[in-house]
Amino acid sequence: MRTPLKIVLVGMPGSGKSTFGKALARQLNFAFVDLDEAIENEESKSIREIFEIEGEGRFRELETDYLEKVLDGVEGFVLSTGGGTPCFNDNMDLINEKSVSVYLEVTNEELLKRLLKDQAGKRPMFAGMDEGEMILKIKNLLAQREAYYLKAKIKLSGDDISTELLISELMSFFR
Repeated sequence: MRTPLKIVLVGMPGSGKSTFGKALARQLNFAFVDLDEAIENEESKSIREIFEIEGEGRFRELETDYLEKVLDGVEGFVLSTGGGTPCFNDNMDLINEKSVSVYLEVTNEELLKRLLKDQAGKRPMFAGMDEGEMILKIKNLLAQREAYYLKAKIKLSGDDISTELLISELMSFFR
């Protein structure tokens, strides 16, 4: 019996994990899982509500619990994580142990452009910030998180990452 392919996308908010993950899953005929959406559905609360009511510590516990459940599933999938997921509770080690991790590295300028287009207000950590504050937040987050992201088995860089590029990288990875 072959082990199912499990692909986990990591990277900064706005790096394209969800958008790219859906396209990749469609192309591979895999299930797509957005970890934040899975948590919201199971907890019947938004991520923002969990942070506000139960605190970040509780959210990170839930995040790790749901990550483990998804990774222990028997089917192949593409999983989009939250930007902070790899940085807590040894989650990046767990991701690497049970899947092929992919870091989507996008320039700070492109992240800002995407977050502005995506209405940063939908993302609690950028709510109420002007462009200058947002770019500072992006730089600070990246400084804190990049060491975790760089542990990924595959790293894709650029502002126009394609599913074809990742499929090519996956084929090289398994050779």
